[in-house]
Amino acid sequence: MTNFFTHKFRKKSPIEIVGMIIFGAIAITGLVILFGFVIMWLWNWLMPEIFGLTTLTYWQAVGLFILLKILVGGCGSSGSKKSSKHSSDKCKKESKTDFSKWKYYDKFWKEEGDDYYKQYVERQSNENQDSSSKSDLE
Repeated sequence: MTNFFTHKFRKKSPIEIVGMIIFGAIAITGLVILFGFVIMWLWNWLMPEIFGLTTLTYWQAVGLFILLKILVGGCGSSGSKKSSKHSSDKCKKESKTDFSKWKYYDKFWKEEGDDYYKQYVERQSNENQDSSSKSDLE
């Protein structure tokens, strides 16, 4: 696990990494702004006419989005949950910051990673050749 991030950013220069971080921050900010306007627009278009509720300002819409994300969003996992009995335990186990499963990653990659990768590439190229020769026969 010590070299997980080193492996992920192996061929990236520090300038590229900083650029990715800045781009990510700008993208997240843009999405928050966009979601705020979309929620405000939809609420002000539908809710006053249907339910007789008041309109929202932009900041109220952003607050509503955050509140709904907290209440409904859960831990960010997709798919249906069969039992909400242990949902907090499930969120802890499936946390995106839990790197315990990467404990042997460095050792595996050093011992077997390159060989397995080469075998995978060979299989893929063989499959591509097989599928192209089958399409030529048809």
